[in-house]
Amino acid sequence: MADVIVPPDVTAEVIQILSNLVQGDNTIRTSAEQAVDERLAQTPELYLLAIAQFATSADTELMRSFSLVLLRRLLFRPSTSQRLPIYDQLGSQAIDTLQRILLHSLLHEPAAVVRRKTVDSVTDLSNNAMKRGHPWPALQPQVFAMAENADVLTRESAFRVFAGCPNLILDLQTDAVVSLLQKGLQDPQSTEVRLASLRAAVAFLCACDLSQQAHALALMYPMLNTLPGLPRAQQPPFLSVLTDLASSNPHLFRPHIPALLTFLPSLLLPVVDAGPTPTIARPNPGGGSTFAFPPDVQSTGGEDKDGTGEEDEVRKAALEFMTTLSEAKPAMLKGVDAWVNIVVRGCLEGMGEIPEDDTEAWLEADPAEDPTDDSYPHTFEHSLDRVACALGGQAVLPPAFSFIPAMLASHDWRLRHAGLMAIAAIAEGTSKVMQQELGKVIELVIPMFNDPHPRVRHAACQCIGQLCTDLEEVVQEKFHRLIFAALIPALEAPEARVHAHAAAALINFCEGVERETLIPYLDEIVERLLKLLNPAATDASKQPKRYVQEQVITTLAMVADASEATFAKHYSAIMPLLLNVMQNANGPEYRKLRVKAMECAGLIAIAVGRDIFRPDSRTFVELLMRIQNSPVDPNDTMLSHFLIATWAKVCQALGEEFEPYLPIVMPPLLRVAGSKADISVYDDYEEHEERDGWESITMDGRQVGIKTSALEDKCQAFETLLIHASTLNARFGPYVAQVLELALPGLRFYIHDGVQEACAMLVPILFSCGKHSGTLTPPMVGATFSQLITCIGSETDASFLASLFKCFLDTMLVVGGPGALAPELHAALAEAVKRQLQNVADKRKARAARPQQEIREDREDLALIEEMEDFALEDLAKLLRTVDPTHPLLIAVSSVRELGLHLSDWEGEEEGVGGS
Repeated sequence: MADVIVPPDVTAEVIQILSNLVQGDNTIRTSAEQAVDERLAQTPELYLLAIAQFATSADTELMRSFSLVLLRRLLFRPSTSQRLPIYDQLGSQAIDTLQRILLHSLLHEPAAVVRRKTVDSVTDLSNNAMKRGHPWPALQPQVFAMAENADVLTRESAFRVFAGCPNLILDLQTDAVVSLLQKGLQDPQSTEVRLASLRAAVAFLCACDLSQQAHALALMYPMLNTLPGLPRAQQPPFLSVLTDLASSNPHLFRPHIPALLTFLPSLLLPVVDAGPTPTIARPNPGGGSTFAFPPDVQSTGGEDKDGTGEEDEVRKAALEFMTTLSEAKPAMLKGVDAWVNIVVRGCLEGMGEIPEDDTEAWLEADPAEDPTDDSYPHTFEHSLDRVACALGGQAVLPPAFSFIPAMLASHDWRLRHAGLMAIAAIAEGTSKVMQQELGKVIELVIPMFNDPHPRVRHAACQCIGQLCTDLEEVVQEKFHRLIFAALIPALEAPEARVHAHAAAALINFCEGVERETLIPYLDEIVERLLKLLNPAATDASKQPKRYVQEQVITTLAMVADASEATFAKHYSAIMPLLLNVMQNANGPEYRKLRVKAMECAGLIAIAVGRDIFRPDSRTFVELLMRIQNSPVDPNDTMLSHFLIATWAKVCQALGEEFEPYLPIVMPPLLRVAGSKADISVYDDYEEHEERDGWESITMDGRQVGIKTSALEDKCQAFETLLIHASTLNARFGPYVAQVLELALPGLRFYIHDGVQEACAMLVPILFSCGKHSGTLTPPMVGATFSQLITCIGSETDASFLASLFKCFLDTMLVVGGPGALAPELHAALAEAVKRQLQNVADKRKARAARPQQEIREDREDLALIEEMEDFALEDLAKLLRTVDPTHPLLIAVSSVRELGLHLSDWEGEEEGVGGS
């Protein structure tokens, strides 16, 4: 690369800086980072070209790789002195030189690991240049030539570039592209070339429009044919690439389902040793209903027999592919019995593979820090849940229950455990159909509470709890006697893990129970929970585990909430214990116990009412104030959340008597409600660690980290303000203006719909508080309605649009009805409504124009969308009728409603019927 003219002193300086950047010493590395920033601010072209040149000339693979990574990072990162990325400051000659250096490295770099870094740099440069309208003419012909090169690494690099830059082949003749990719997919020498070609083919198909995609369908055969000839250990990455395609373009697999069914079962179902005839493995999974547990080689925990780790990865990759395709196009697969049978059976067999020797460790472990959790087959359980939610009860229940009864009757506790966990996993997705046979399901589960193995009894608690949640009210109403007869004795199980989980299952039960159903069992439940909370009261030698106490307190809170005033008889036995915990549980190990006690005491206060709670209220409030004013522990992430929630509960319990405490409660509450979203932006190739309470999303080629825990706190703050305002009404008057200033911007807090919904409910309540306290002013009224109209006109989510219409109506009624609004507000509202009606009409017309097959396959999703729109139209009609019973836009609302697909008329069709 003699044509690159970088002065020797600059080259030497760059080599030294780069060497310092990879040092372990933080001081040296920080100084080197500052040097890079300074040099790039002064002469960006020279130093970038020096780094690029070093990426081809450095003696070690490490330094060449590092130079390429640094180059990518620097090119499109905004400079410290200007907002423009450094690439946009380069002249055309510098860009040409940079491209020549990278093309040289792409073709001549000898080390595979470095060549891949070159590919990343080339694709990043090409894609970003293309966005700016700067094509790279020399790249395409070189990469095409490389795809035909005799060197394996060169061919692999070419297809890696196509995978990262599908634009290079997108505008070519489809037949030529298919021929090129097919040749790579059938490369006779290299698995890596075939994998890179598969990635390129997937990128091409995903980038195609539907017309071009239809002409490229011939690619699917060689793509799928990359799998059968591979050694099993090399199949997972190929399956992973195909899984990406299944997620984004599931329809491409429709013609290939029969072929996949001849291949995938051998990957998903572990082979059983058939003894003297090893050529006979497992019977055809579609041909019989006998459930055979996998041999010990599949379920050994401590020893990793030859190949079992690789085998497990293959099974999980095959399962993820089948699960993803089932989720992406359920109507295509729910009628394919062999597909459903195989994926369900594969999940069930995997769920039974729990290491036999884990039980003692499991019994001793705190559930939050369970060392056996790493070896638990979560993948199979989660996949069964996903498949059930995707395909529904008609498809999943028959194959599942062809195995589950035999599993529950097995001599192996792991199969009994798996059978119960399977029922829990499929309950949500199959609830409509399971409800019809719920009695038989309950009859299968209840006897398992008497199982000799503690983990099976634990699974029985989990199963009943999940059924109570997923078939809420039906289970509680019809089967409460059977369930209480099993759960209440389970509270006295000798194992802490079991009786704590029985207490947890009671929470699920109480969330959907009628008070009258719970009352007959209340005394028995509370008596046993108190024994678990304070066993020393009857046996001084017994010391409860802390996680049991935490769970029992949580359960007591839910029982109190469900039983309401009837809980008063137990108040005197429980409240002193909770106040004692709040007073004395001060160490870091007691953080969770203390906040659970706060929450429970607050819920009990609401349940029993202010008259019973009043004598303890001052002590309770003083403890809350002491806790709130104590030094902040940065490691205690729960306290702030529970403090805000508990103050709200005390407010609900005391009613207007809570007013004197507002000056204590409101400042931290307003601070959290007014907090800004905490967002970090990373380059898409920049390494960043996963952080608790954060989620990452990709936006415009960047990884954006959002602190979701802070968003949840903000949402909770607005929900709590709603409680205080609605409970205190006129007494909340001094805070109306301040809270309204936070609530109105909250209507446009698009990154958290919970904040938006809380603010929409809060606005009319604040108006009521202001009206009754005399703190509501005409400017506040005008500004609020003006902002509401702006939100209505621009909102794109139908669900929240309904909330906005309701907010506007309720707020208008508080101030006296339509007559209280100025004429210009009426006119602005009409214009905003017209815009929304046009938007909904356009969306409905576009849906109606879709092919019937697509509508049928996406019926459930479309029905949900239109249901949300119908709710919005209904709330809009209520608003318009209130403004004017003969409002001219009411006819338009009816017309837009009629444009719907009326998918409810299809409800009579069987769940399993659909496109195939």
